[in-house]
Amino acid sequence: MSFDLKEGTDGHEVEISVCVPVYNEEESVRPLYEAIVNALEPTGRSFEMVMVDDGSSDQTVPLLTEMSAEDPRLVIVEFLRNEGQTAAMTAGIEHARGKFIVTMDGDLQNDPADIPMMLETLEEGHDIVVGWRVKRQDKFITRKLPSMIANRIIGKITGLPIRDNGCSLKVYRGEVIKRVPLYSDMHRFIPAMTIPLGARVEQVGVRHHARQFGESKYGLSRIFKVLLDLFSIKTLLLFARHPIRRFSGIGTAAAIAAILSVFLINGDSESTSVVKMAVVGLFGSLSVFLILLGLVISTMFHDAELDEMLDGDDNADRAGPRKGSKAFMPNVYSIG
Repeated sequence: MSFDLKEGTDGHEVEISVCVPVYNEEESVRPLYEAIVNALEPTGRSFEMVMVDDGSSDQTVPLLTEMSAEDPRLVIVEFLRNEGQTAAMTAGIEHARGKFIVTMDGDLQNDPADIPMMLETLEEGHDIVVGWRVKRQDKFITRKLPSMIANRIIGKITGLPIRDNGCSLKVYRGEVIKRVPLYSDMHRFIPAMTIPLGARVEQVGVRHHARQFGESKYGLSRIFKVLLDLFSIKTLLLFARHPIRRFSGIGTAAAIAAILSVFLINGDSESTSVVKMAVVGLFGSLSVFLILLGLVISTMFHDAELDEMLDGDDNADRAGPRKGSKAFMPNVYSIG
């Protein structure tokens, strides 16, 4: 089935896409759907809701399918197994066709009523509007305190002092967020990942509600993943500008070190030969790895579409349905 890249299933242009990852949220999906509709319909703007099921084992998918049959603005993306929040959010963004893309959690703690205000802020000249939970309704020791510490560390390392990186309620210009490479648990670092793009970021206070149903799917174990991802992001940010040039420079130095070691490590004994081979192999492998890493980062941040966006191409928004998706309903996609 083909779609106009900026049109919804009803053939009308989509201005706003609300992307929501859900996982075993059977009690929340209908109230969430109603809250989004009630928040956006009065604005008079066209919108769609992209609900991404992250391998739920309860009745989340059947309920979403039922609602989708009643309202074609509700698009369902279904993972056949649990892939994690970042993968689910990425799939939702890839399927989104709106000029503006909103991300939020599916547990009713984020309030869709804040979306119109955030859209207005975005249109004042920003590329990303980040929500920060003014009166966060979570436990202090297990949720608030680790979040406060993490936000300070992230701000220091990335140079972008976001007050609440863990708040999923954010609004993006579609042409910006679709160029941000995401993997692991990096969805909470999206603002930092847009630094190489020169994105204009604003923060606004938003409401936060206590969880009504179920329990949190994420615990303190995610702290270790966040720290690893933070190290990766710092590396990306350091080398995002001219990555091939920088990594090739270091890789060339490693290659020279490998060559010099051939002449500087003298001796005819078997142990000396082993050491020489090990040193040459180490520096040679490091050289190849760094050059390949430079190529990968260059592809991530400097592909042709990104260059067009940075040059001011207003037609850069080409997002369509995710390749490899199988449509078994006009607005339902299954990803294996």
